[in-house]
Amino acid sequence: MNEWMDVSEEQLRRERDKARQLRKTQWWRNKIAAGRCYYCGAQVPASELTLDHIVPLVRGGHSTKGNCVAACKECNSKKKDLLPSEWEEYLNQLQQCP
Repeated sequence: MNEWMDVSEEQLRRERDKARQLRKTQWWRNKIAAGRCYYCGAQVPASELTLDHIVPLVRGGHSTKGNCVAACKECNSKKKDLLPSEWEEYLNQLQQCP
């Protein structure tokens, strides 16, 4: 089990497999073709976009089209396993810094 929820390693493996399959679809190709990070809005080459789960798998999220977005590597790395509300708080704190 992981530190966040009662999400088993088996559940995580299944969801990660689903994410790999989702990345092979036309839906995902269309997402990255737009070249825009879901979080920061930056224009990014498709090859530099990653699939991010809005609600992370370890927090109970699923690999569905409604929970997966294209994110730049920087945002994806910084977001880690944060929930949308936690990530929003983080972004707001950054905007308030001088």
